[in-house]
Amino acid sequence: MTLHEVKNLNYKYIPATLVACFLITALPSFAQRDRKKKQIEVKPSDARLREAEFFFIEGEKYFVLEDYTKALVYFQRVLELNPENATVHYKIAEILSRGTKEEDLQKASISIDNALRLEKKNKYFYILASSIYTSLNNFGKAIQALEAMIKEVKGTDDYLYELAALYLYDKKPDEAIAIYNRAENILGINEVSSLQKQRLYLEKGKLNEAIQEGERLISAFPDEERFVMGFAETLSQYKQTQKAIAYIEKYLNENPEKGNARMLLAGLYRDNGEEEKARSLMEKVFDDTSVDVTSKAIVVGTYNAVLNQNRSKNISDPELETFTVLLWEKLVALYPFDSNVHMVGGDLFMTLRKEARAQQEYLKAIANGATSFETWQNLLFLDSQLNQFDSLIVHAERGLELFPNQGMLYYFNGYGQFRKKNFRDAVSALEQAKKLSASNDSFVAEINGMLGDAYNGLKEYQKSDKAYEDALAFNPDNSFVLNNYSYYLALRKENLEKAEKMAAQLIKNNPDNSSYLDTYSWVLYNREKYREARKIMERAISGGRGSATHFEHYGDILFKLGDIDGAVTQWQKSKSMDSENALIDKKIANRKLY
Repeated sequence: MTLHEVKNLNYKYIPATLVACFLITALPSFAQRDRKKKQIEVKPSDARLREAEFFFIEGEKYFVLEDYTKALVYFQRVLELNPENATVHYKIAEILSRGTKEEDLQKASISIDNALRLEKKNKYFYILASSIYTSLNNFGKAIQALEAMIKEVKGTDDYLYELAALYLYDKKPDEAIAIYNRAENILGINEVSSLQKQRLYLEKGKLNEAIQEGERLISAFPDEERFVMGFAETLSQYKQTQKAIAYIEKYLNENPEKGNARMLLAGLYRDNGEEEKARSLMEKVFDDTSVDVTSKAIVVGTYNAVLNQNRSKNISDPELETFTVLLWEKLVALYPFDSNVHMVGGDLFMTLRKEARAQQEYLKAIANGATSFETWQNLLFLDSQLNQFDSLIVHAERGLELFPNQGMLYYFNGYGQFRKKNFRDAVSALEQAKKLSASNDSFVAEINGMLGDAYNGLKEYQKSDKAYEDALAFNPDNSFVLNNYSYYLALRKENLEKAEKMAAQLIKNNPDNSSYLDTYSWVLYNREKYREARKIMERAISGGRGSATHFEHYGDILFKLGDIDGAVTQWQKSKSMDSENALIDKKIANRKLY
């Protein structure tokens, strides 16, 4: 067929196979052109990149200002313009990771994964990824992030310790030990990895491996006293006290001047029941000025705690008391102006029930700069116990300058004012104590009981009764309140039926308390139940327990029962016990009841 004949062929007669061949050769060129076209479209233009840079700078500005909501909007706009920007994925993940919702953390994990897909050499990306997955409790992914970082980024071997910690969080102690070993091969033996491995071995019951680790650390740092001490303390915690003692004794044979190690050894002797050795060594340690004063004070406090426990169990140990005082005296001789030393002394003498000496030590502690609330509280307690109410008021006011919001200090101030019969000042302080202690129901009830007394002293009886009622609403068996409330009602001759019920309840709960028996008797007297009052009063004064008030009341009851001679005899007994009572003189002289 000639060329001319070919040209004149109708296309519909072209064989299908020929058409197919044509398409096969033509299609690749079309596909390549289309791919190139798409690539050109995906790559951001310079204008889009400049716009993205502007939004990124704005986002950074708001990020620095901690306006994370606005920062996130700008960073997301950057992502629209340049989705292949690894840094903006990281910034979005950083913002989302600050959220508290799991949904935010999940979104953050997607963003940081995108950042790492685009950039594998930035350690901060891996660190954030590990943090996000740790927050999601996905320790496996957190571990993968750090493992990848250590592999991809040079100089990140120190993150092996964090990697080991993640294995511990994931409850894989064997893997953690392997990582610590890997860290030591690169970075050398150190305290962190060695102590962690010791602990892990001990938890797994591998005592020999733990001891080997301790020995390796000590061998690597033979002059580090704290490593020896730390190892000994660890052994002691795992009931290997004898081994701990052996290590410290060996160390002290080579380093006899190490006072802190001797302090620890004395404590180990005590824990091991070798009290004589412990005390002998402790006396020497307390003369050593190289040993920290705080450590010595803690030892005295520890012995004082034992004494306190003994007291609560009615156990007497004079030798321990003498020894503890000896240690404290050594301490105060070396550090006479240390406030903590005097605080410990105050605690010790309180335990020994030497209140006046304890009070002196707390005052010295405060004079030397002690500012703890407990010191002031203990001082005020001792002031009240010693009935030094002027001191109580002054010290409470000084304490309030440091602790103006402490209801307890207002309470002590109110108590001091009440005992000095400054009822208006007492009420003012106690009402403030009540406001500041609103969350402590039992303490508020105690304050209400004293407010009842203080308002009674002011003759504001409605307020007094209200305070008493509030106290009893919390504790219907409050003996202090039942006694005073019923007694004052009897004196006022008001609501005597209620007074009798309260006094009867009081005696039911306290059948042998002579003061409460006197109250009940006095209520019955004012209800003109003289025979019952006599029986109760005779119980109150039985066994030689009667006071001047008891005998005066007994005389009044006998007078009402017509026994004038008996009444005078009891008044005379009262007079012999309280010579200042002028009313008794009139009763005796005139043989009459006033």
